[in-house]
Amino acid sequence: MNQTISFFLFFSTLLLFNSCKDSPAKELPILGHKSMVNGDQEYHTIPDWKYATQDNIDLTNKDLSNVIYVADFFFISCPSICPKVMKEMTKIYKEFENIPGIKLVSFTLDPKRDTPEKLKAYAQKLGVSNDKWIFLHTDKESIYDLAAKYFVPAYEDKNVPGGFDHSGKIILVDHDGHVRSFSEGTDASNTPKLIKDIKTLLKEYETK
Repeated sequence: MNQTISFFLFFSTLLLFNSCKDSPAKELPILGHKSMVNGDQEYHTIPDWKYATQDNIDLTNKDLSNVIYVADFFFISCPSICPKVMKEMTKIYKEFENIPGIKLVSFTLDPKRDTPEKLKAYAQKLGVSNDKWIFLHTDKESIYDLAAKYFVPAYEDKNVPGGFDHSGKIILVDHDGHVRSFSEGTDASNTPKLIKDIKTLLKEYETK
């Protein structure tokens, strides 16, 4: 991983943890920086997006506003970290497979090769439900900027294996598009905590 991405990871992680200090112990914090909007402080929010699913149906972030979702960025031909991340995503899928309040969303970083048809075949190979785990075909012009909004640095780089340099973060997003937790998908020891955080967030919505 190059120096630019290493710095980005360090900075974004530091930013996330700094935002957690004043959060209630029994609720997950809202991660990321606050900004002033019309005189009010607002938390970092995932911007609007619209992409095609593996079933070639348009999906927007607004369509996920009634669930919490776990997101990652990958590409099918990735020879390095993606298989590890997908293994952890699969653990999360199996844990919450029968719970309707949560979905998984995987964005491809390689829209040229990862067509909706290939994403569907990939999902079928994993043996997962298309409604529960959504694979999204994005446009190349916006995907790297969008990844950064999820605190996932991603770059096209012909000098690295597979042609894309990116983080393996798995991100937990709430109904309002706020990032509430994350794990390093390349480290299996992180996954139990993220699963616990997902359950905490689900319980938070049950009590509202």
